[in-house]
Amino acid sequence: MAVWGSGALLGVVLVQVVTGWGSEVQIRTINDLVFAPVTLLTAALGLRLIVKGGLPRNERRAWILLEVAFAAQGAARMTSLVRDFQPGVPAYPSVSDCLYLAAIPFMVAGLVLLPADRRSQAERFKLLIDSLIIVAGACMALWYLEIGPILQIPGADPMVIAFSAAVPILDLLLVFALITLLLRRPKAGVAVGLLGAAMAVNVVADSTYTIAYLHFGVFFQPGSWPFLLWAAGAFLALLAVHHRMRQNAATSGERRSRGRFGWLPYGAVVLAYALIAFVARDQSMNPLGGMILGGIVITSLVIVRQMFAQRENRRLAVTDPLTGLSNRALIAELLSEMLRQPHRDDRHSAVLLIDLDRFKPINDVYGHEAGDAVLKAVATALRAVIRTGDTAGRLGGDEFAVLLPGMPTRAVAESIAQRLVEALRTPVIFGDLLLGVEASIGVAFLDETTADTAQVIAHADAAMYAVKRAGRGHYRVYTPELDTRARDAELRDAVENGELVLHFQPVVNLVGGDGIAVEALVRWNHPVRGLQMPGAFIELAEETGAIIPIGEWVLREACRQAVGWSTPTGEKVWLSVNVSARQVTQAGLVDTIREVLAETGFPADRLVLELTESVILQPDEQTVARLSTLREMGIGISVDDFGTGYAALSYLRTLPVSILKIDRSFVDGIDTDPDTYAVAEALVRLARAYRLHVVAEGIETAEQARCMAEMGCTFGQGYHFARPMPGPALADLLASGGVGSQMVAH
Repeated sequence: MAVWGSGALLGVVLVQVVTGWGSEVQIRTINDLVFAPVTLLTAALGLRLIVKGGLPRNERRAWILLEVAFAAQGAARMTSLVRDFQPGVPAYPSVSDCLYLAAIPFMVAGLVLLPADRRSQAERFKLLIDSLIIVAGACMALWYLEIGPILQIPGADPMVIAFSAAVPILDLLLVFALITLLLRRPKAGVAVGLLGAAMAVNVVADSTYTIAYLHFGVFFQPGSWPFLLWAAGAFLALLAVHHRMRQNAATSGERRSRGRFGWLPYGAVVLAYALIAFVARDQSMNPLGGMILGGIVITSLVIVRQMFAQRENRRLAVTDPLTGLSNRALIAELLSEMLRQPHRDDRHSAVLLIDLDRFKPINDVYGHEAGDAVLKAVATALRAVIRTGDTAGRLGGDEFAVLLPGMPTRAVAESIAQRLVEALRTPVIFGDLLLGVEASIGVAFLDETTADTAQVIAHADAAMYAVKRAGRGHYRVYTPELDTRARDAELRDAVENGELVLHFQPVVNLVGGDGIAVEALVRWNHPVRGLQMPGAFIELAEETGAIIPIGEWVLREACRQAVGWSTPTGEKVWLSVNVSARQVTQAGLVDTIREVLAETGFPADRLVLELTESVILQPDEQTVARLSTLREMGIGISVDDFGTGYAALSYLRTLPVSILKIDRSFVDGIDTDPDTYAVAEALVRLARAYRLHVVAEGIETAEQARCMAEMGCTFGQGYHFARPMPGPALADLLASGGVGSQMVAH
């Protein structure tokens, strides 16, 4: 209210300009009265900004200098107001005039020190040259219009001459500071823009006031339009300080002004030659006029050449040299511009991330020339499919991106993605070779929740890798379920929030015996998606490392529940728990298992750890040592899903394995297909040759159970005996004697 209220007082100046109301003394007094609150409030808010604004150190230094200028302007306005109530005509220059003049150097220093984009030494040198060109042009104009005529005023007091000439000279420095600031792309853009506008308006007002007096004999009194410009400048400075106070203490509102002020040096050259031509308008074309005309033509050609060179340099800087597509830098720049556009419900923008499938073998087998031919063909296909206004670029290697701004519907982006998939399936002819590639494409849409370029690229990348996992050669639109980082966090939170549950499935003795064994199987009771089977999240947990806390929870919870289970005859239960490859590589695995057994009281000699074949295929010395230590503790080691991976028979002898679990794929059909029966029997005989116990998974019929027992497999597991069930249900089943079987762990 104070800011806008004091600004409203400046409306009195507009009324004076329009109506001409009041005498000279009244106008001057009212003018100072309405200016005083604005300048004093600007100084007060500037002080508050420095003291409590939380400014970064480099920006705070600049605002301290600006505050000195604001304080000097406030003091000048108060001095002028006091002088209005004293009789007589004030001398020139007065104290207030000197204070106004003293404020300008501090204003210049503050503007120059305001933080902006980081630049290299070469860029800073170019910036200095551009700024000096502009200032040189402005200097010529001010010399001709102000400084020169001031120095030639006959009979004037030298003090008056010096002071009068100092005003345009300091204004010239202010122009230099403003131009430098604009070309440097300042941070905290809105506040700096308002401050720059205030200084620009003041320079225009100063120059108008002086030029009118020197060249036209017009002396503007308070209440005339130059004073309206000074009022506007004072209010803009107040708004600048006020806006900076309301910004985040960092650099909120940062904006880039790429190329917006690049024409200024050339404009200054044009201004300089126009001024020379104006001054020499009375000269003959021979010789002076012709020389000026020739200089203008030559300089114009140099400017055209320079602009063309800059344009070509820009093109080379943002173009991939092999394909001619946009490079990573331009894609990032255009994507940032897309993100800055306001969101509209009737317009949809998207990013397509494209990765070529089976490209590396082409490079390895046929050489880089063949690979380059494929990349050029991909670029041609991209250009042929995308619309006018879309952008295709190469990010590097065999990875491409397409930006689709302002589409009427999301279906348009999907149709473009599908056409790209089909176009990129076209074989590439290279000499006598026919090279075939496909592409996996991830699509991410920009909406009001998209934070930055990194996020949207990550979304498209997640969708693209989901395509690769699903078989490659098609496209997929990003959904939150594909966000690996988000789902990883969700998985880890599931452990903390108690969303994981265990089900248990019995393992029975096919030939009769004592005791009982069960396998612990984890489920995710998702609050939104319901009960999730392991296939929905275990692979992701393996990729992200969330399997470590999940595996530890499963082991602890399974031991806690199973420690009290027994059959009616008092026989204890064997417990089988899956252990991932990532867990086995953890140095603290043995200590973790010891801690869990000690905490739950579950006996080590009734625990079996099930490992996948990926663990035993390439065991290092540390892995072998850990497994051996666990085996010495009495814990059984089982190989799960044996036969589904690559054969690793030699490791069955070197590793401390005690049990093989034959995958369900070898059990299915043994009761109807003699060949399947023979393969399963061979696996059982192989395990027995290594003195390993054998468990057959996936037994679903009594005939399959009979066949496995007949070929020498002692233990079986599957829906024929019991489905996985919660712990309390299995405990009741055990207590009732519904399951009675034996699994020997060593």
